[in-house]
Amino acid sequence: MTNRGRRSGVRGPDATADTPLTGARPDPGPRTTEPTPSSGRLYVVATPIGNLGDLSPRARQILASVRLILAEDTRHARRLLNSQGVATPTRSLHEHNEAAEVPALLARLGAGDDVALVSDAGTPLLADPGYRLVRACREAGISVLAVPGPSAVAAALSVSGQPPYPFTFAGFLPAGVSARRSALEALAGLRHTIVVFVSPHRLAAELAACSDTLGASRDAALLAELTKLHERCHRGTLAELAAWAAVADARGEYTLVVGPPEPVPAPAVDSAAAHRAFEQALASGLELSEARRHAARALGITRRELYSLLHQTGPTG
Repeated sequence: MTNRGRRSGVRGPDATADTPLTGARPDPGPRTTEPTPSSGRLYVVATPIGNLGDLSPRARQILASVRLILAEDTRHARRLLNSQGVATPTRSLHEHNEAAEVPALLARLGAGDDVALVSDAGTPLLADPGYRLVRACREAGISVLAVPGPSAVAAALSVSGQPPYPFTFAGFLPAGVSARRSALEALAGLRHTIVVFVSPHRLAAELAACSDTLGASRDAALLAELTKLHERCHRGTLAELAAWAAVADARGEYTLVVGPPEPVPAPAVDSAAAHRAFEQALASGLELSEARRHAARALGITRRELYSLLHQTGPTG
């Protein structure tokens, strides 16, 4: 196949004729690679995070119709496929072999085979392998189609009781103490909800680190075994969850949803501060109404509030 035309942003076999051979290239704009009609398709298929009943009819149909299913753990995938009566062959694709496997998979897709990518649970690529393959398919003009469905991130957000947006998904925290601290320090400045996957083997240590770095008083929800028979949610501050985890028998898959920090109260504005800000605005040459507007903005209050403060005891403006 050919990718001619991508640099100039013009579609068609003669697109490169518009790109100068010398001198500065024009801005190509967004790169659009037309799928090759004869190539296969890569389906990114979401699978249940616990309850097998959550596999959609479309997902089952796709898994049964493709020529190959890529899975991080083929044994895990096989149990799901057997429960659905799907006999499609599987191949392992994980972080250690993905780079090496991509060329052969591209060749197979290019030859016309449809392929499905699944994770052990939930939506692929969210803390799972597959990014290299999806990107390579996009670059090669091979169709990549989403088969949406279960996601631990969306499920946890929807039932946590924390503000659902905006939010940042941070995946799994690093296992090393120093790397984990650095990752959490990068998140600590965010003023919105954070979602983290927590390893049951490091539950106590990771919750303690979250409490120390993100803020002990920050409200959070720790969800376990989502969609399974023993689904549960522990709510409290990060300090309370860390104390619970220190003595708990950690079992299952955990998703931590950390709510935004408490807003920092704005410093109180008194009449004297209002007069100073207003007089400084007048001294800069602003007209009366514009000086009030400028002073209110500088103090972080409304013009009505400024007007009230200016008419309290003190100099008048």
